Amino acid sequence: MAPAAVNHHTPSNSMKRAYVTFLAGNGDYIKGVVGLAKGLRKVDSVYPLVVAVLPDVPVDHRRILEAQGCIVREIEPVYPPESQTQFAMAYYVINYSKLRIWEFVEYGKMIYLDGDIQVYDNIDHLFDLPDGHFYAVMDCFCEKTWSHTPQYQIGYCQQCPDKVRWPADMGPKPSLFFNAGMFVFEPDIVTYRDLLQTLRVTPPTPFAEQDFLNMYFRDIYKPIPLDYNLVLAMLWRHPENVDLEKVKVVHYCADGSKPWRYTGKEENMQREDIKMLVNKWWNIYNDKSLDYKNPNQLAAARHHVTASGNNGEMVFPAALSDSNVPAVCAPSAA
Repeated sequence: MAPAAVNHHTPSNSMKRAYVTFLAGNGDYIKGVVGLAKGLRKVDSVYPLVVAVLPDVPVDHRRILEAQGCIVREIEPVYPPESQTQFAMAYYVINYSKLRIWEFVEYGKMIYLDGDIQVYDNIDHLFDLPDGHFYAVMDCFCEKTWSHTPQYQIGYCQQCPDKVRWPADMGPKPSLFFNAGMFVFEPDIVTYRDLLQTLRVTPPTPFAEQDFLNMYFRDIYKPIPLDYNLVLAMLWRHPENVDLEKVKVVHYCADGSKPWRYTGKEENMQREDIKMLVNKWWNIYNDKSLDYKNPNQLAAARHHVTASGNNGEMVFPAALSDSNVPAVCAPSAA
C-alpha cells in the first residue's frame, strides 16, 4: 500500500513536469493521442506530453506523435497474474502497463490522461497541488459496467450519496473510488517497484488496473472536482452535478462516444450535448493551426529571411505562412 506523503525526489527533478498518456497496438487510438496533443496546445499548456508506448506501436505511428511534439517513450508490457485475466477485459489487462509511468523519475510530477480524453481549458495549475497525495475525480457507479458490485445492486453512488444511503447492515461504506483515466501523481522508483511487487500478490478484480490503483493509493487519494474528468455518463446519470461551461476535461469513455468512431447509434449518443462534445473534439483535431511547429526549424528558417520588403521590412519565406505545409519535429528524447 502506498505510504502517505513519501517523496524520494531529488532537487534536479522536483520541478520538472509533464503530461503523460499511454498507447498500445496499431489501432485508431493514435487519433485520440494526436487530438490530446493538439488540445493541450490550444489551451496554452507549458508542459510537454509524454506518450508511453508498448513495443507493438508501429514506427509510423511513433513518427506521427513526434511530429506533433510528443515525447515518445517505449515501455515493456506489465502482465498481471494469470489468474486475473479471466476476470478482466483484454483492454484493461493491457492497461496494467500504465504502472510503468511511475518509473519516469526524471519528472517530479505528472498528470496522466487517457487517450480518449480531451482538455478544453488549461489545467497546468494541478501541478501545484501539494505533494504526497494521489489526485483524481470520483467515478460513477450507475452504469451497467458496475453491475457486479453491491453499489450498483442497491442503487448507491458516491456522486449522490444521500439519494440512496449505504445500508448499515452491509458494513462500512466503501472507500471513495476514482476514475483512473486522469490522475495527478509523482513518479518514484520506490513506489514503482512496490506497485509491481504488490500486483504479483493482488487478488483478481474486474476492473484490473483501475481497481488496483484504487486499492494501492486508497490512503493518500484526494478527490478533485469532476470538471477535471467528466465521464460522459454523468450527463444522464447525474446532470444536476454537471455544468458544461465549467468542464475542463472530457473523457469520451461511454460506449460509442469516441469521436473518431462516432456513429450516433449507441444508447445516449444522439443527445445534443454528446453531439456537441464530439464536434468540439473534431474541431481541435482538424485545426491545422494547432499542429506542432518545431522551434528549431522556425529559428533556422529565420536565417534565410530577406530584407527586400518595403522600408527594409523582413520578408519571411512563403512556406512559413502556408498552413498546409506539415510541421516536422526533431528526434524526440522519449
